[in-house]
Amino acid sequence: MSHPRPAPAGAQVVLRAIRLLKAFTAEEPEWLPAELAARFDLTKTTTHRLLGALTSEGMLMRDGAGVYRLGPAAIALGTQALRTNDLRATVRPHLRSLANATGETATLEVLVDDTVLVADEAFGGHLLAATAETGTRWPLHVTSSGKALLAAMPAEERQRYYNLGLPSFTEVTVTDPVVLEEELGSVRERGWATAIEELETGYVAVGVALRGPLIDAALAVGGPKERLLSRLQEIGELLCRTAAAIEAGD
Repeated sequence: MSHPRPAPAGAQVVLRAIRLLKAFTAEEPEWLPAELAARFDLTKTTTHRLLGALTSEGMLMRDGAGVYRLGPAAIALGTQALRTNDLRATVRPHLRSLANATGETATLEVLVDDTVLVADEAFGGHLLAATAETGTRWPLHVTSSGKALLAAMPAEERQRYYNLGLPSFTEVTVTDPVVLEEELGSVRERGWATAIEELETGYVAVGVALRGPLIDAALAVGGPKERLLSRLQEIGELLCRTAAAIEAGD
């Protein structure tokens, strides 16, 4: 994972605007100006100026109560990015194969800041299935894809992530860095990671990191516990073979 270099002084306004946009996520889709100002340590005047500029370009929209959310231009830009992304196009056929082979939902997830973002998905044949909507973001330590990516990171990068805190999502979410480190050692040995009811009760997933130039992406297969729990190794090995094929350009 790389860190951005300090920007020239003249680029600060651009960086501030980008940071404001990145605050609008699936988990926090709406913001008040005062909340954004506090979040990014900006003055009210600066915040309103940035929000006004972004709104004028359609990147944000404001309702009658003064609440901001992403606008049509941002949505169109995000959709275009997904459509033109080479990684997504390359992986899409493999996602379909995974979904067909397992009967479960297969996803491509990419590292964004300190989360995994669902970049694409393919559904299996079950009516009751995981529906990880494209664009959804989750912390790394509660997902199989995130754990696979953590296991592939240098130790200092993992420690930086641990320092942010490991919030709990269910009763079995791993929140102790020492315990998580032990699990990640096993992930490196076998090549695939699991998340067993750590994100949501009853939900199980298996994930594998894509190596080499695609190190910041992962594949995952997820679904109900009653169908997947007995198939972890089978699905893990299938994901490893699929990742190897993608990395080889097959």
